[in-house]
Amino acid sequence: MSDSAIVVLGPGGLAVAGRIRDALPGTALHGLAARVDDAGISFDHVGSHLRKLFAEGVPIIGICAAGVLVRAIAPVLRDKAVEPAVIAVAEDGSAVVPLLGGHRGANRLARDIAAVLGVAPAITTAGDVRFGVALDEPPPGWHLANAGDAREFTAALLAGEAVRLDGEAAWLTASDLPFAEA
Repeated sequence: MSDSAIVVLGPGGLAVAGRIRDALPGTALHGLAARVDDAGISFDHVGSHLRKLFAEGVPIIGICAAGVLVRAIAPVLRDKAVEPAVIAVAEDGSAVVPLLGGHRGANRLARDIAAVLGVAPAITTAGDVRFGVALDEPPPGWHLANAGDAREFTAALLAGEAVRLDGEAAWLTASDLPFAEA
């Protein structure tokens, strides 16, 4: 994953942005030049700056309303399999919402940010919510042999099918996956 960008649109978000930056190595603070003086990287136009970061594959942590991020990035959405994480964080740190890239790092990053801020992340991806695990985002050291089948496989589990585990995988047995003997 590319180094993340924490994007701040006003001085009210600087304290939260600083807490996130201090806790997450590899993040850079980007601030709207007309409103934020203490950013390492300044920009003049919100939409074009967000689209540039997104096109470069940089995960975006926006200290702003989710709608700002959605409207700015919507015109350049193309392929969810390669697009970076986009996370909205309320200016007061009360909400952390992964908007895009849930299974490509956004849910994990949202959990990390939420832990720093002492709130629960608003995870909405069905597998994470129902089973407590994202099958298409295995932990380090694991990989999917048939990544193209993950979506259909997860959909079958969500529809009520069960799965059998052959072997040892603590990350799976600790989940709420519906296991069956056969």
